[in-house]
Amino acid sequence: GKVPASNILASAPSDKNLDAWRELGCRTTHCNLEVVHRSTLVFLATKPHILPGVLEEIRPAVGSHHIVVSLVAGVTIQTLQRLLPPWTKVLRIMPNLPCVVQAGAMVFSRGSNAGDEEAALLKSLLSSCGLCEEVPESYIDIHTGLSGSGVAYVYLFAEALAEGAVKMGMPGALASRIAAQTLLGAAKMLLETGEHPAKLRGDVCTPGGTTIYALHQLEKGALRATVMDAVEAATNRACDMAKD
Repeated sequence: GKVPASNILASAPSDKNLDAWRELGCRTTHCNLEVVHRSTLVFLATKPHILPGVLEEIRPAVGSHHIVVSLVAGVTIQTLQRLLPPWTKVLRIMPNLPCVVQAGAMVFSRGSNAGDEEAALLKSLLSSCGLCEEVPESYIDIHTGLSGSGVAYVYLFAEALAEGAVKMGMPGALASRIAAQTLLGAAKMLLETGEHPAKLRGDVCTPGGTTIYALHQLEKGALRATVMDAVEAATNRACDMAKD
């Protein structure tokens, strides 16, 4: 809601990729150079192996007034600055899937020529899609392991929660809705209270009650260590992709 759809110009090789943009009322083209010529803020959203060719194509048109923002996984700010003119204001962002429902978690970092004004503009725009934080670039791969891939961990947990209820006799559709709302409510309490997760977890537990019995089973299954290992594995893979 921060930018009129008519102010957005999207480029892609095929009409199939542009249909969604047209449905939203955005302008479209098959020419990347047209986007650069007619826009100040340019988002790069390609597969990593395609990006160098796109940068080579647009490089002659990038001026000192442009702000270039990359969503491309594994491509560092240093690489972006090397492949673009030396004066280019470059920022790198890493979103996650819930951005599509305005509940995303995003981090961004700025290059050497991007100042406070560019960072504030980007944060203002992205905040309409969820939480947005500026971080050192070294955190971006960690964010990928924590939040980019982390969405899938949560879906797996939600599925397991619901299946546990189905096992005990609840209909699947109802169990899935309640599991989703449980995750939503727990996350909202974390954000709005600012309390440490351990504190809120303790608030749910009563001596000899149902929750402590359930948590004992989760601890026996090494849930905590397994999730930590998953974040580490995804982060390391993101680092490896950057090296590739």
